[in-house]
Amino acid sequence: MTHRAVLIWSAVFTGCGPSASDTAVPYVETDFTYALVDSDQTSCYDASGEMDCPVEGGDFHGQDAQYLRYAPSYDSDGEIVVDNVTGLVWQWEQLDDVDFDDAESTCDDLELGGISSWRVPTVKEAYSLIQFDGNTGIAAPEDSGAPDNAVPYIDTDAFDFAYGDTRYIDTQFITSTVYVSNAFASNDGGMAGESCFFGTNLADGRIKCYPSSGMQSFDLRCVAGNEDYGFNDLEDQGDGTIADHATGLLWMAADSVDTMDWGGALAYCEDLDSAGYDDWRLPDAKELQSIVDYDRSPDTTGSAAIDPMFDATAITGEDGYDNYGWYWTGTTHVDGPEQGASAAYVAFGEALGYFEDAWLDVHGAGAQRSDPKSGDPGDYPQTFGPQGDVQRVFNLARCVRDLE
Repeated sequence: MTHRAVLIWSAVFTGCGPSASDTAVPYVETDFTYALVDSDQTSCYDASGEMDCPVEGGDFHGQDAQYLRYAPSYDSDGEIVVDNVTGLVWQWEQLDDVDFDDAESTCDDLELGGISSWRVPTVKEAYSLIQFDGNTGIAAPEDSGAPDNAVPYIDTDAFDFAYGDTRYIDTQFITSTVYVSNAFASNDGGMAGESCFFGTNLADGRIKCYPSSGMQSFDLRCVAGNEDYGFNDLEDQGDGTIADHATGLLWMAADSVDTMDWGGALAYCEDLDSAGYDDWRLPDAKELQSIVDYDRSPDTTGSAAIDPMFDATAITGEDGYDNYGWYWTGTTHVDGPEQGASAAYVAFGEALGYFEDAWLDVHGAGAQRSDPKSGDPGDYPQTFGPQGDVQRVFNLARCVRDLE
């Protein structure tokens, strides 16, 4: 990695841990607006489970664990947590049973660690805390307690964390990012859907759209600091690439056009020689989620949830309507009975499911979930889970490299 990464300590540290003013926080100094925290996935996986990390040119080379940019680094005093990479300052405590409508006032009224400018995090800010060394374990979702081998998708040495009371995988955190369309809406107009917000689940490592009104309550952790975090600074380079000067990443403007399994997506980017560069890679989950444009959706803008300077391949969805694809990441999602057999994807089109006898946008364009890495799609149930999530196996790829 060629980028400059220097810790600048502008906060005041005492013997019992950090304290920070509203503007004085430690951060990684880069040539860019902010740094993306690495996913913290350090193990390598093939299509069925853990493996020794492959050599260059070997099957499954180029996955998440083989690329490291900015490792997670936190300072916590049991009251606030300072993220030394992003410049964000977090409430240490996990607030439970919060209604979405009460989240903004809860953060506005917070006085903690000498900071008064707390806010509800955006989905990009909240997702910065996700760590993919977590896993859900092997218990069935209806089990009330977390299995012994479950590991939360957050650094529990730095942050307060508790699994859900009714279902342990229900640990869903409120963000301020409201879906521009509606969840559970159908493309044929048969169901109008409901308003929702994109929440992060620190028990199962996913982004989904959750109802912003109704009987359900959620978890909340307020944030302060670095108000530039999550805003892209994109520039078309005129050679088929797009630079994001906010994160220091260079993206291919075009995607793979053809869908492929996970191993094929890794190889596609590893073998790519384009715009004078041969060091392309499949992005990790955090890198790919960083270019989601949550102001766009197929329903509201007639486009994928990405800036229109990117090309996005149109597909026909399972409901028979025009849609946009899902994109593989290099990040394995260690989840379920066959741990390591699924990889994370980001939905730039609608996250369809078959629910109550209809094809619906159950999780929203901008969701992050996972698909089986390989196999014949016909060997899997087309849908699974309580919302009938679609399983595709073959998804698109968009390659990335570090911006020089």
